[in-house]
Amino acid sequence: MTMAEKLCLSAAFLFFMTGLLTGIWKYWCMATSAKAVAPKYVDVAHRSSLMYSFAAVLLGWFAGYSVYPSWLNTLAAAAALGFFALAIRTYIIHGLLRDTSNQLRKPHKLGSTTLPPWLIHGFMVLMIVAEVGGSLVLGSGALMGAWQS
Repeated sequence: MTMAEKLCLSAAFLFFMTGLLTGIWKYWCMATSAKAVAPKYVDVAHRSSLMYSFAAVLLGWFAGYSVYPSWLNTLAAAAALGFFALAIRTYIIHGLLRDTSNQLRKPHKLGSTTLPPWLIHGFMVLMIVAEVGGSLVLGSGALMGAWQS
């Protein structure tokens, strides 16, 4: 198993367990709420963790079939998975703080702190580059491998 595959498998497990645990948190919030509703970002953390766990499995599958060098596959996987993890962490923080129902709404809040717009938009650009770029590298490497044989 390559390093990229190991990273993807490890991330899939971590994200899946996070999804299960945030599901318990979401249930608890719903069970103790008069309206039986969880805070927005508790729900987002739960759903995104589960979706990212399956995305990590898919990226691992791509990495296993990729014709690109191991170092490139590892870099691509680490970039995408790292930003998946950062997104989940951000959702959990907003869920704990219950500070927003939309993290992209201005002013950008993190608890009682207001974040500068350039920080949020810069993070989003980096996230797009890392997630799309990493997925593109792994997916195109797998497609090239599939169609060459």
